[in-house]
Amino acid sequence: MDGYRVPVGVHRVEEKIGGSLFIATAGRVASSDEARVFLETVKREFRDATHNCHAFVAGPPGDSLSGMGDDGEPRGTAGPPMHQVLTHCGVGEIAAVVTRYFGGTKLGTGGLVRAYGGMVKRCLETLPTIFYATSEPVQLEVGYEDLKSVKHELAAHGGEVVCEAFSAVVRVTVRLPEASKAGFFSRVSQMARVVEG
Repeated sequence: MDGYRVPVGVHRVEEKIGGSLFIATAGRVASSDEARVFLETVKREFRDATHNCHAFVAGPPGDSLSGMGDDGEPRGTAGPPMHQVLTHCGVGEIAAVVTRYFGGTKLGTGGLVRAYGGMVKRCLETLPTIFYATSEPVQLEVGYEDLKSVKHELAAHGGEVVCEAFSAVVRVTVRLPEASKAGFFSRVSQMARVVEG
């Protein structure tokens, strides 16, 4: 496997459980630092919440570059169940923050584990993702008139644009799964010229 799925944008779901409002927010993070920034951003947005618990996997699915936090909930009732879901969901470079506004009813240890883990599962059910190819990037030269068609073919073959530079022609650096490269280059051979890769 030369890639994995990653979140697109920031995604959010909410639900009332036992009188408390739970809000799950998920997004893409590629490092522990990015995960910290993501957590702080959500905490600022919900600064009046009772808890903002978090978990992240900042690499490929199941990667060891991960972390979690209970943010004042009883130890092990929020971060670990969230982390467990993220570790086994098949999506990489992902962080989740579950915000809780306490509604007056205590859920107990089991109820908290189910609520926090369940909110991450619910968020993942509708989370938009794309395939992130981990193969070596390839640089192409493309005419302005063909750029849209080349990007369309790239998306159809599970690839992504890494960067673009505009001059007399467009120099596009792309990354796509090894298994898709032959098909992609066959489709764009009249429109694009490989410069490197």
